[in-house]
Amino acid sequence: MFAGRMKTVYVLLGILLVAMFFLSLGIGRYNIAPADVLALLTGRGAEAGVSDMDRIVFWSIRLPRLLCAMLIGAALSCSGATYQGIFRNPLVSPDILGAAAGASFGAALSVFLGLGKIPLQVLSFCCGACGVLLSYRIGMRFSGRMRDNTVTLVLCGMVITAIFSALISGVKLVADPYDDLPAITFWLMGGLSYVTADDVLLMLAPLLAGFLMLFLLRHRLNVLSLSDEEIGALGVDAKKTRAVVILGATLLTSGSVAVGGMIAWVGLIVPHAARLIAGPNFGKLLPSSFFLGAVFLMAADAVCRTLLSIELPLGVLTALVGAPLFLALLARSGRAS
Repeated sequence: MFAGRMKTVYVLLGILLVAMFFLSLGIGRYNIAPADVLALLTGRGAEAGVSDMDRIVFWSIRLPRLLCAMLIGAALSCSGATYQGIFRNPLVSPDILGAAAGASFGAALSVFLGLGKIPLQVLSFCCGACGVLLSYRIGMRFSGRMRDNTVTLVLCGMVITAIFSALISGVKLVADPYDDLPAITFWLMGGLSYVTADDVLLMLAPLLAGFLMLFLLRHRLNVLSLSDEEIGALGVDAKKTRAVVILGATLLTSGSVAVGGMIAWVGLIVPHAARLIAGPNFGKLLPSSFFLGAVFLMAADAVCRTLLSIELPLGVLTALVGAPLFLALLARSGRAS
């Protein structure tokens, strides 16, 4: 009965995803009629008499931006759900091991050095991955001195995050206050204003690799939510499995931050909402998080483009919406328990 209900839920989430994608393609500071959107999607733009401006906005701006929003929302949500599971903590977010702070430092350093857009994203991704690698290596070195390896990893992640945050402050201190500093600050607030088709292609490889790792190991994630002693009793190598899962979640987080900047709260609140729908089983939780995260970020991006005369930074809106929504989810969870 539960399996049948989940199939219905997946169908409804898929319909919601398609509807939000189609709706978001037409709205913004420059609106495109629904009939023109449908004609462009089906390759009949010329036959339907769609204007050149509509075609340029659709193919060069709107479509790449929405694809990035969908991928980043799904990636942050799946990464957040994964970290919450393996660290057995519902307050964990995708930046717990320093991926977001490291990626932000790489981007800030790139702006300061005057590098181009592609080098910025590459350096940001590499710094995010290095942040998690440092957290993991240091955590494994000290794991023998503490009873719970997950606690050690969280503490090391906090240290690495603090170091990268200090480095970001140092870069901002020495940056040009008229050119570099505003660009760094704007990037750190998160947004998809300057996303192009090249950005979609650049982030596709790490995100697909991360999704593949997590979905292949989704049933092992249920085991990783237990203590290390219980995992060993079940015949699972906790250390190796946790390392692969962290690698997959890191690819998702670093790839997302490298393109979209610091988009907060998505990886924290969406897994909670997905857990209310699908339960704690990662076989059902990860697909639900994927759909809900994509829908949430596409909706947030549409609001950022239409709410004010100027575009609102995406990270600001997700924080403003995410904080009260998280409180509402906590209240509902408390009543249910």
